[in-house]
Amino acid sequence: MDRPIAKVSHWPLILTAAALMMVTMGGRQSLGLFVSPINTSSGLGITTISFAMAVAQFVWGAAQPVAGAVADRYGPGRVLAVGVVLMAAGAALTPLLFTSGSGLVFSIGLLIAAGSGAGSFSVLIGAAAQRLPASRRGIASGVINAGGSFGQFVFAPLLQKLIAVFGWMGAMYSLALITLAALPLAGILRGRREHAELAAAHARAEHPGREDRGMRHALREAMADRSYLLLHAGFFTCGFHIAFLVTHLPGEVALCGLSAEVASWSLAIIGLANIVGSLSAGWAVQRYRSKYVLFWMYASRALLVAVYLMAPKTATSFYIFAAGLGFTWLATVPPTAGVVGRLFGTRYLATLFGLTLLTHQIGGFLGAWLGGIAISASGDYLWMWYADMALAAAAALCNLPIREPHPRLAGAAA
Repeated sequence: MDRPIAKVSHWPLILTAAALMMVTMGGRQSLGLFVSPINTSSGLGITTISFAMAVAQFVWGAAQPVAGAVADRYGPGRVLAVGVVLMAAGAALTPLLFTSGSGLVFSIGLLIAAGSGAGSFSVLIGAAAQRLPASRRGIASGVINAGGSFGQFVFAPLLQKLIAVFGWMGAMYSLALITLAALPLAGILRGRREHAELAAAHARAEHPGREDRGMRHALREAMADRSYLLLHAGFFTCGFHIAFLVTHLPGEVALCGLSAEVASWSLAIIGLANIVGSLSAGWAVQRYRSKYVLFWMYASRALLVAVYLMAPKTATSFYIFAAGLGFTWLATVPPTAGVVGRLFGTRYLATLFGLTLLTHQIGGFLGAWLGGIAISASGDYLWMWYADMALAAAAALCNLPIREPHPRLAGAAA
């Protein structure tokens, strides 16, 4: 007989995962603040540095399904520990390798990206979902996601201040030390026997007719499902949007004649607003179909960008724009993970959700790289904003045909 769920407290797991997400996402999402200082020091040019940032977007996504698959097989603890060490190593090596494009691709594009990817959504949300009942997964993913948003709120002004006081190299070394300090959190998330038993019990209860035929069968089943592919299409746009902004928002602010502090506080406000958005998304996916939550999130982004383009470019307008975008910034993660879990169960959630994050970051690669090309070719980002609006509208429509059971029905089945 399965062990009662109440015997394992879920909050230590959720809060530890949120704390680790705060570090990995906070540091990663603030790297755009280093683009201009690195360019000034190296003279490499914005396009070259943007390419390294674009590679980082892709590698972060590529790390997700790999890390998720390893975590599904061996547990999350070791995967998270390796991720923390890689991210810290990349930050420490960047001041030594910044004089060449290949050096930046290695330190930022590979090490920091792979490390933060291994310590991010697929492993952390997958670990929580496998160990929690369906009734708690939505709020758990919302809290974990909010941890990443809080990290952006903390790290963006902190790193900007460190850059101002110690220079960008000192700030990068500081990021390495802060990341290493999070290593003990990975040990707390090592798999426990009672958690493994709960994961198996939840899987049997929620999908009594589903036989575990292995990861390859799960992958084939998912890739043949139209709803899963539509989810990928929408998430591609999310990656394009976020990577473009996190890499080039400081440049957009500078083009408008405003200070670097406006850029750092705009990024911080995005993170703060997304705490509210993530918790709201976690609440919403417990009550409504996730595809409708995603539709309204993407549609609101298209509208917000249109309003931004028509508004005067002042510090206040940037802060308002950041707050509006921040509400949906990474709040797409809980409903996206929720759709994957409802369609295919949680046994291989880290792997299947990790693949959607790979698609997310293919969009991220294009958002970061094309932004650099746009500013070099035309001197502004206008066409990138137009592309962002069009893709957001398309993503909203892509989510409507997704086949998804109502969360009340999924809960009743569990």
